[in-house]
Amino acid sequence: MRRVVVIGATGQIGRAAVGALARDGWAVTAASRGGGRDDSWPAEVRTARLDRADDTALAAVIGDGCDVLVDIVAYGAEHGRQLTGLAGRVGSAVVISSVAVYEDDKGRGFDTQAEPDGFPEYPVPIAESLRTVRPGEATYSTRKVALERELLGAGELLPTTLLRAGAIHGPYCRSPRELYFVKRNLDGRRRRVLAFDGASRFHPASVHTIAELIRLAATRPGARVLNACDPDAPTVAEIGAAIDAVMGVETEDVLVDGPPPRPTVGDTPWSVPLPVIFDMTAAERELGYRPVVRYAETLTETVASIERQLAGRDWREAYPAVLRAYGDLFDYAAEDAWLAS
Repeated sequence: MRRVVVIGATGQIGRAAVGALARDGWAVTAASRGGGRDDSWPAEVRTARLDRADDTALAAVIGDGCDVLVDIVAYGAEHGRQLTGLAGRVGSAVVISSVAVYEDDKGRGFDTQAEPDGFPEYPVPIAESLRTVRPGEATYSTRKVALERELLGAGELLPTTLLRAGAIHGPYCRSPRELYFVKRNLDGRRRRVLAFDGASRFHPASVHTIAELIRLAATRPGARVLNACDPDAPTVAEIGAAIDAVMGVETEDVLVDGPPPRPTVGDTPWSVPLPVIFDMTAAERELGYRPVVRYAETLTETVASIERQLAGRDWREAYPAVLRAYGDLFDYAAEDAWLAS
């Protein structure tokens, strides 16, 4: 029986990936820091406790070897070297990277967004051939590139598919962008301000989309990088409307022609001045990928997950990662003052 080890199995992507691989007939070892399991997994899934920084523990989980190693949480050159050190005991690997690695022809990327004239002007759509930032240890983007370079450098010694994930969404997310609309609806906010006319598009990636790409890459080893995004990239206004439909509410969008009028007004987690959309044809060609889900179809489970996490709690306690990433998304006093003006 084909054996696969999944590192980061109880995280947002890992839960979906383990389920997809197990249902596809793989003997799955689900490794995570806590060694837990998801209720949706088949009983045959084995679990293991693993601190991925512990090389000895990782070697023990791999045991005599596995056909495929899936690493959801790899980050930086150090993890790349750790994985390539397993060549010979692992047949191939599938590793999660990020679309944050890309830069435009003026050297602008995710790391320069906050600078004056720093937002990248990417081609639409972005193919994997677009250049990336330089590898390094300074930022999330540079460390992901360093990871990619280490793994691609191994070539056929450890054929690795690197999946550059877009704006990940789904249950168990620590920083769900959908919180922006879900909490407003729960709080009875029936008017909301959207910058850039609500037309911003930042390509989402469902955990189910990524799990399907992992499943396909596991059976088609190769040294490659592939975008990992949903088949559709809805606008911010379309996302809000889809969430409204799931929650059974009606709202009014107040559209702003241009950037947020004030720092905490109209600036959603998807609000970008130029489209950020990725080309999925390489995944179709290389893996035979076909869409398994569209954004709006995933929202029922995403909204339910957020509502459970928020129940009886302050949003900053429930989602501290959102506060760190985006600041105060719910400055209602500032919104009301701007609307009144």
